[in-house]
Amino acid sequence: MDADTSLVLAFLNTVDVEADTDVLRSQRNWQEWAGQRQLAADPLDEATRARDSLRAAVGDPDAQSHPTRVHIEVALTTAGPALVPGSAVAAVLAAATRLAVLGEWDRIKICPADDCRWAFCDRSRNRSRTWCSMKVCGNREKARAFRQRTATRPT
Repeated sequence: MDADTSLVLAFLNTVDVEADTDVLRSQRNWQEWAGQRQLAADPLDEATRARDSLRAAVGDPDAQSHPTRVHIEVALTTAGPALVPGSAVAAVLAAATRLAVLGEWDRIKICPADDCRWAFCDRSRNRSRTWCSMKVCGNREKARAFRQRTATRPT
């Protein structure tokens, strides 16, 4: 997985519905997360709004979009133009922008399982993957649907 995809997924998955954890519940945890990636932590409320907006953009029905603005410079280097973010949120949004420009943004998805909502990258050829994991969420949902179908059948 490339660095942009990894960064965007890591940011989207700072909330874990199944484990009921959220890196953005405390400034300290958020600063640690950003520091581990050699990024400057934005104010917690800005990071939370940005994450909610990104999650809404990739299909999380529980997330709301908020106006999000960050400062990103464009540097002209010998390798060509480069986005130079000034903070963790700006780095994530720069990565998301590169994915969009490359036509890869629609590969970032949210698992539809209510007890999961994990962000994942759909690497299938036709971009039709639904579940974060067919072994876990997909199997659980298919088993649930089967039980509902068989429970309503007359015997």
